[in-house]
Amino acid sequence: MKPQLLKVSTSMVQSFGARRDTVPYVNNRWHYHPEVELIYFREGEGTQFIGDDIRHFRAGDVVLLGTYLPHYWKFDEMYFEENSTARADVSVVHFCEDFWGSQFLQLPENKVIRSVLDKAKRGIQVNGDSREKIGRIIENILEADGPKRIMLLMDALNNIGNSDFNLLSSIGFRHDFEEAENNRINDIYEFTLSNFKRKIQTEEVAGVANISPNSFCRYFKSRTRKTYSQFINEIRVGHACKLLIDNNISIKQICYESGFYNFASFHKYFKSITGKSPLTYQKEFFRGN
Repeated sequence: MKPQLLKVSTSMVQSFGARRDTVPYVNNRWHYHPEVELIYFREGEGTQFIGDDIRHFRAGDVVLLGTYLPHYWKFDEMYFEENSTARADVSVVHFCEDFWGSQFLQLPENKVIRSVLDKAKRGIQVNGDSREKIGRIIENILEADGPKRIMLLMDALNNIGNSDFNLLSSIGFRHDFEEAENNRINDIYEFTLSNFKRKIQTEEVAGVANISPNSFCRYFKSRTRKTYSQFINEIRVGHACKLLIDNNISIKQICYESGFYNFASFHKYFKSITGKSPLTYQKEFFRGN
């Protein structure tokens, strides 16, 4: 599975980059880069791919990604519809691990930051009330100048280290960098995200990847450490989580709207992926908000 190597824009007058994106298609591809990435979604939602982890993202999320960790945020289709009122508002910070000097992170006072950057190699998703505070710090970085910028970045990383968070990609995740596979993963992702609500035959997705059905199954599992069936069920469950949070339709309707064809299978896969039943997931979300 081949992500695209992305060259991150740098400035001659700043030691690290920070920007605000208000469109849903910036770097909307499976990619990686040598810089650490810190991202805050003020507005926007869709499907998040980090390493071999797939989940729904929504407004308020804060994520920290280590160097060379492939990632991809696919905004929901409503953001691309003509005359859509849905807005994206994302703050992104990119920095090299050693931009502050090779010895800086070895200082005993920086133990928390050093640990956070090490854990970020698998991807970090911040949970709870800390997200709002860290999100504000990230937005302040965009407006800051001089030493204040570096101090705010340290503050954000320190707060992440002292927050409740999840590690995203599995400890065994690996990716290859064969140049010939640059676009294949994008094609598989785009096809799956556009068609997951219906039954997808192996022959179809293999055709998208331009390989035989038998080769596709081996290829996909060797690159992702999961079968395509598991992959698509994770996308379906992620979509179901979004619908449960929206709370506009019944759980049985959510089952069929997410691409499952019977309630027993929906319940089984939902619980195996999230660790909770759909109803428990919904109740816990609203209890925590």
